[in-house]
Amino acid sequence: MTGPARLFSPDRRWVARADTPADEAAVSALVDSLQLPEPLCRLLVLRGCGSESAAKRFLRPRLDQLHDPFALTGMDAAVERLQRALDRNETILVHGDYDVDGMCAAALYAHTLRSLGARVEAFVPRRLVDGYDLGPAGVRTAVESAASVILTADCGIVAHDAVEAARAAGIDVVVTDHHTPGATLPVAVAVVNPNRADCAYPDKALAGAGVAFKVCQALVSARGVDPEPLWYRLDLVALATIADLAPLVGENRVLAHYGLRVLGQTRSPGLRALIRRAGLADRPRLVASHVSHILAPRLNAIGRMGDAGQGVRLLLTESEAEAERLADELEEQNRTRQATDRDILRQALGMLERDFEPDRDYGVVLGSAEWHPGVIGIVASRVVERIHRPTVLLALDAVPGRARGSARSIPVFHLYDALNACAQHLERFGGHRHAAGLEIRHERIELFRQAFNAQARAVLTPDDLVPEVEVDLELRLGDAHHDLHRYLRYLGPFGVANPSPVFAARGVTVAGYPRIVRDEHIKLELVQDGVRLPGIGFRLAERLRDLDVSRGPIDIAFQLHEDRWNGRVQLQARLLDLRAAS
Repeated sequence: MTGPARLFSPDRRWVARADTPADEAAVSALVDSLQLPEPLCRLLVLRGCGSESAAKRFLRPRLDQLHDPFALTGMDAAVERLQRALDRNETILVHGDYDVDGMCAAALYAHTLRSLGARVEAFVPRRLVDGYDLGPAGVRTAVESAASVILTADCGIVAHDAVEAARAAGIDVVVTDHHTPGATLPVAVAVVNPNRADCAYPDKALAGAGVAFKVCQALVSARGVDPEPLWYRLDLVALATIADLAPLVGENRVLAHYGLRVLGQTRSPGLRALIRRAGLADRPRLVASHVSHILAPRLNAIGRMGDAGQGVRLLLTESEAEAERLADELEEQNRTRQATDRDILRQALGMLERDFEPDRDYGVVLGSAEWHPGVIGIVASRVVERIHRPTVLLALDAVPGRARGSARSIPVFHLYDALNACAQHLERFGGHRHAAGLEIRHERIELFRQAFNAQARAVLTPDDLVPEVEVDLELRLGDAHHDLHRYLRYLGPFGVANPSPVFAARGVTVAGYPRIVRDEHIKLELVQDGVRLPGIGFRLAERLRDLDVSRGPIDIAFQLHEDRWNGRVQLQARLLDLRAAS
């Protein structure tokens, strides 16, 4: 059987991230004009910032680089309806979603509208009870709240039935979303979504909270009030943008850059409590990885395991005591979520060991009645890391006769398009290129599995199924010093479309032998040209089965990180891969 042997194969293909080598004249010119380290200038050229003006613009994001919010199609109608609600003292139901983006977008709307004097109720659906998107629960809550307007945040773009139900109940709906629209838009009072086919907005990749921020910008401008307080809500926008894996280029990069600054000194009692619980209060600055790896999972956990409304309350509370209590609850839910993740991943990998055939299975669909529907998206990402194939995980008994699913993909495979090609087997689905959610009847699962795999086989080539390590540039260990690391920060925030730089060092030797930590990680001392640099490789212990690092030099792909432990700061190479020297 080929499954287990290939399933955990450590092989990676190293490729240059840039399509063409850096222009040497441009690199030299930047070194001379900016007086910055050569590797940093080379990275700027490779990332399309080869002129002095482009480099300065990239290194110094400015708020005046943001676009006019009224350039978004539908913005005028949205602002007009919200202004009317403010003038008439109508109740507005802000309807978010149960992920970080949806919670932050809802909280941003609630804070801003209340500061303008609005009567606001904030609602997010419960994942396991109400399901995804604007639906019956949201409309019912609006009726019970005597709301005359529903303002959606990070949802609603395909909620045709719910919008019609709201209209029938005499409630206007303003949809603001960033997910891929369907063939038709919901018949709402206004639909603001940069991905509308008729929208010429320059930045299509805003997160849901990014769209909400643009609406708030437009509304504040139309009301003629001081916009400065709104800038202090960029902590919510940065948190959402990074957590939702929005590309950190263009407008998103500006929003995330300033939002991280605000987050480090946030005025929100809830975010301060969350930061303390996460052990980040003593950090001199917060960076994108603190959000994606530490803060966002804690907020997401409450939406996955319990009631996302608690997350919104944490973001809205002005009470320090309530913030501490809610942060404690989120911490406990996150611990439960982590244990559930581990158990589901173990089961999923066991299924793959039994049934996975790499030459046959280009797209994978797994399911179990024992799986928690709130966490299968995280586990799907872990499975993709192992097998490098688009993966759908299904919680079979989430709803009687139906399964709820979460899907994650590899870079070259457009997940939403693939699900759309299999739509005849699905009850509903939504998402984007990299991640999606769906519902399916039990009796359609096998047909969907076949259709999803067929779609993957039609789109992907065998080369696409080999995981890649994208390398920005080669570096000698002597050039991997604290000054370079300090300057690299100016290239951030790092994330999708603006990844943390990856370096390759060739002909490196290892002092002694690597130490294996927790059976899967390695620690080692790297040596080149008399320079020593400690290294750590997460989940790379299995590489030592194929590579004896004591027998000769190796090549390493790594990122530069500062390791903080017991008050000590040490520069280290965080290894992404290693192989025998070429």
